[in-house]
Amino acid sequence: MMIPGVASVTERVCRSCGGSHLDTFLDLGTTPLADRLRPKVDDGEREPAFPLKVAFCTDCSLVQITETVNPKILFADSYPYYSSFSQALLNHSRENVLDMIERRDLTADSLVIELASNDGYLLRNYVEVGIQVLGIDPADGPAAAAEKTGVPTRLAFFTRELAEKLREQGLQADVIHANNVLAHVADTNGFVAGIARLLKDDGIAVIEAPYVEPMIDHCEFDTIYHEHLCYFSVSALDRLFRRHGLYLNEIKHLAIHGGSLRLYVEPQERVGASVRDQLAHEKARGIDAIGYYRDFSATVDRLKVELSELLRRLKAGGASIAAYGAAAKGATLI
Repeated sequence: MMIPGVASVTERVCRSCGGSHLDTFLDLGTTPLADRLRPKVDDGEREPAFPLKVAFCTDCSLVQITETVNPKILFADSYPYYSSFSQALLNHSRENVLDMIERRDLTADSLVIELASNDGYLLRNYVEVGIQVLGIDPADGPAAAAEKTGVPTRLAFFTRELAEKLREQGLQADVIHANNVLAHVADTNGFVAGIARLLKDDGIAVIEAPYVEPMIDHCEFDTIYHEHLCYFSVSALDRLFRRHGLYLNEIKHLAIHGGSLRLYVEPQERVGASVRDQLAHEKARGIDAIGYYRDFSATVDRLKVELSELLRRLKAGGASIAAYGAAAKGATLI
């Protein structure tokens, strides 16, 4: 749990089930924040850095980092990420919206809410066809950009308390979108409880989150940084949602962000074959057990050595080495 005014907290219990059986299987040392882009490199300011360790909960199978950096530090006024910068993400989001309009027969009387709505990249597609929307996002810059595109946005972190306030104001959603935010939330249970309160009885939450299997299988260790608190399996997600009276009824596999899941979550239980099959697959592969993760650390160490040796050989051969871009993953890789 985050303490106001404290830069970071080391978690001793699971972010999902509260169990105390956390088994650390990867230690990336003390690293700087991925999205903290300084305007000058020689300003004399010491860059803050925090421990970056990854653990497996043997009680509910959630993979998670053990350090929580204060969200006010992670998502400060200077937070640089604007979703609309990525055309691929814009196309992906529009497809998601068109699918939901058709699936749920949404009309001008419907309400769609997005959690971590950023600059309105997704909700603007609903606005274009006259469907009511509300964005919720804590970052000033992206929220202001969303307002300029006609997407009403509440400047706030989404919590159960905010969900209660919105419900008291008569707002309940036909559809709640939450893309690449569930893994960023320190209070995982409060976030999911808020979704449960804000959904209509026949509503649906459409959540996208990185999937742990391709991260481990492809050794995508650079996707591990302080903004990403959790790395989800379907087994862990199913337990999390059921704890709050919600049901993971359908999943879709997505290529975006190195391998993600689109989760269809509802207050009514009607679990489909896609979920049942994936749970069986995870059980067969051992994704719900610590053994699956044991070799990951050794593979990461080997890749670090190979990359360092490659760079040294290139440099020794007279090559010039340059890096272009400012991807968050670069902070962990470097």
